[in-house]
Amino acid sequence: MIGFPCPQDWDAFAPAAARRTAPMGLELRLMAATPSTTKKSSQFNPGTFLATIGEGRKNLTFAKKQGVFAQGDAADAVFYIQKGKVKLTVVSKTGREATIGLLTEGNFFGEGALAGQPLRMGSASAMTDCEIQRIDKKAMMTALHRESAFSELFVAYLLARNVRYEEDLVDQLFNSSEKRLARVLLLLAHFGKEGVPQSVVPKISQESLAEMVGTTRSRVSFFMNRFRKLGFVDYSGGPEGGLQVHSSLLSVVLHD
Repeated sequence: MIGFPCPQDWDAFAPAAARRTAPMGLELRLMAATPSTTKKSSQFNPGTFLATIGEGRKNLTFAKKQGVFAQGDAADAVFYIQKGKVKLTVVSKTGREATIGLLTEGNFFGEGALAGQPLRMGSASAMTDCEIQRIDKKAMMTALHRESAFSELFVAYLLARNVRYEEDLVDQLFNSSEKRLARVLLLLAHFGKEGVPQSVVPKISQESLAEMVGTTRSRVSFFMNRFRKLGFVDYSGGPEGGLQVHSSLLSVVLHD
């Protein structure tokens, strides 16, 4: 089961873990909530199933920037995003904060509770207005035993997430910060995911991008200006002030 590094170990992990929100192979695979392992699991709707499990679940709404849980809280539930985007962060003993995940509709988080994690190793907060289902640990375990298709889907999701963490480490070790930033932006815009790409990325600060890439804000600013001048991105992303990402940005990722 995937969990966060212990707080006391965070300083050693920080360079790579600071950008675990965007691990990705050359194919720009995007972390999907329902990995297509079999025809049965690909047709299975976890949201519909979770609505039938009875006691132990609760539908919650969170406003933008509102916390879902905080580092150190009791780990007694798993969460499923029905609508919106959630940011995962962690803070070291020295006060260093890093963004380790950006999740979207159909993603689970807080699954460390199922592995016996007593306390949350990181925090989760809403990046946008969110609708999230909270499933108690006991109810989640019962659901996994009760429905094989749900269990198969959930395990495949965790395995895919683990593979992405490994890819992220390789990316951190061998790719430049410019290429890593380009990959983060493409992931956020859903390039590489089945279906139509979401070319407009919700408003996100350069500080958050720097945490995700594992570099400084000044370097992010430099590369973002370069991407804009080259026509790879622009800031006319609608009333929400989102960032528009163009497919031409792939040239940065694929260039050796």
